Amino acid sequence: MLPLDPLHAVVALGPLATYLIVLGSINLSRRPLLTTGGRDALALALALAGLVAAGPLELFMPERAAVLMGGWVWTLLLALYFLAVVLLILAMRPRLVIYNSNVEQIRPILAAVVAKLDAEARWAGEALVMPQLGVQLHIEGWPILQNVQLVSAGPNQNLIGWRRLEVELAAGLRKTRHTGNLFGVIATSLGLCLAAVLTWILAHDPAGVTQALNEMLRRPPAAPRQLTPVVPSAPGATDGHP
Repeated sequence: MLPLDPLHAVVALGPLATYLIVLGSINLSRRPLLTTGGRDALALALALAGLVAAGPLELFMPERAAVLMGGWVWTLLLALYFLAVVLLILAMRPRLVIYNSNVEQIRPILAAVVAKLDAEARWAGEALVMPQLGVQLHIEGWPILQNVQLVSAGPNQNLIGWRRLEVELAAGLRKTRHTGNLFGVIATSLGLCLAAVLTWILAHDPAGVTQALNEMLRRPPAAPRQLTPVVPSAPGATDGHP
């Protein structure tokens, strides 16, 4: 069982609190935000990095390497985690994520962009085929989260075509505005409350945080200070006289 000390709580939940605050701020904004699926997955991986560090990485820590390298072993473990994330992102199919928007708002903007980029484009419900760009996608709406995803349909995709679609769609979204949504308030409130609790935990037990940090970084405990013993003087003796 992993220790539930203040440091591990902050390491595990600190990045998640930051992610909730940023995500809530985006949803409270009046402007939609367009990003790629890779960047969206990387942001989520950063939010979960603390949970991974305080959980699996701590549980399966190679003690022999920790003894030899000390705290530097965490650099290798976190690098391994992010290399696995990068590998997963590279294996993902192309995807565009539009925060703070909905399908009804995105559909006419996307139709105008598609007509500009590919005259042979064809719609079939929520699916779209752009043969000149080599792009096939379908639209997925998430009403609760107030975002829209353009997800690739099929393995044969042209990454350059997806890049052109991203640039043109981002230019079209600059002119739109949104009223914000309740999810932004909820996410921001949760992130701020979590950050406040973690700050209180750190301030409440600084000695425990220092001890946990030394154990986490495999630092040896500090040697106790040795006090010089005081030799009592003989009874009746005075300074300078026998």
